[in-house]
Amino acid sequence: MLRYLFVDMNAYFASVEQEYRPELRGKPVAIVAVATDRTCCLAASYEAKRFGIKTGVNVGEARRMCPGLRVVEARPKLYVVVHEQIIAAVDSVVPVEKVCSIDEMACRLPHEVRTPEAITAAALQVKQAIADQVGSSLKCSIGVAPNVLLAKMASDMQKPDGLTIVPEADLPARLHSLQLTDFPGIAKRTELRLQQHGIFTTEQFCAATVETLSRVWGSKLIGETWWRRIRGEDLAEVPTKRRTVGHSHVLPPELRTDAGAHGVLVRLIHKAAARLRKMAYCARSLSVGIDYLGGGGWSETAHFPFSRDTLTFLEMFEQLWARRPLERPLKVSTTLFDLRPLDNTAGSLFEEDRKRSALADAMDRINGQLGTAGIHFGGMMGSEKTAPTRIAFTNIPSVLDEWNTDW
Repeated sequence: MLRYLFVDMNAYFASVEQEYRPELRGKPVAIVAVATDRTCCLAASYEAKRFGIKTGVNVGEARRMCPGLRVVEARPKLYVVVHEQIIAAVDSVVPVEKVCSIDEMACRLPHEVRTPEAITAAALQVKQAIADQVGSSLKCSIGVAPNVLLAKMASDMQKPDGLTIVPEADLPARLHSLQLTDFPGIAKRTELRLQQHGIFTTEQFCAATVETLSRVWGSKLIGETWWRRIRGEDLAEVPTKRRTVGHSHVLPPELRTDAGAHGVLVRLIHKAAARLRKMAYCARSLSVGIDYLGGGGWSETAHFPFSRDTLTFLEMFEQLWARRPLERPLKVSTTLFDLRPLDNTAGSLFEEDRKRSALADAMDRINGQLGTAGIHFGGMMGSEKTAPTRIAFTNIPSVLDEWNTDW
């Protein structure tokens, strides 16, 4: 049974820029975080991809690969606004059940829209709704299959602007032509584990027993889930445990100083702490790292009782900062880890800790109206606008999370 329609926007960031800047349409475009040839491409238009430019390519190298490349600084707020418009457009045709990332969403098909003819008509209506309600430069590939995993994979089979339907009767043979790493959740490390168990092709993967897949993942539940999903079963998702919250930032030239690195790290800790609280987690470890211009780097970790307040994290950071080498910084990073859900953590018995948590909550409420830099501790002074929010594909910020200015 065909249950899910999966929408995957094509070259999303670049397409949004081409929609809002007509002079970029039909041109090779690369999206970057900062306007410097030393950074890497965050995304590329299909015109740029024809030259071999893809995510992660150095901008200087990309310019050599494509002399006419248009390099555009990212506008995260705009991408989130358009993302919300796309959800509304798709939802006007078929109900959006799950937003999977900034450029992907899964729709559960109503029972009356599960024949190949009805599905094809609905898919074409989705494409037209996006063009009419959001913009004609925004194209999507659509996959339809019995479950979300297979519908997502189907959306990758024909790009750009494709439509692929994978009926249950065609499974798992329809998958045999794919690479193991085409499966969401199977990256190089997992592929190596599969190979260690004698699985080198997707055909071998599909033919593997539940027992073999359970040994690969070290879990009978996960092994059986994979076995059943590649055969088209629609299973409930297995809850995942959040492991870390962190941020990193390449320093602009004017902040490649000791004071600049300090200010940006304080800013990153504010952001990470706010995200931690929004997810209703607490942490008991903080790491800080610096990459240096001359090569090499430094990192250290502090451990403390479970906490969720920014002030505690900043105090731990200052202890680590005092032990840093005095070299010229290029990139800084910080990570909160050893996480635990807040509802599984006993509250502190100390009044001081409760006051700090209340202060953090008050700051979050104020910053919900003013933006994340609206109120902050003094160590961030002068760095409020550094390390702007980036869009991780699976972690979409709200327009109100940080931005309170026009794009």
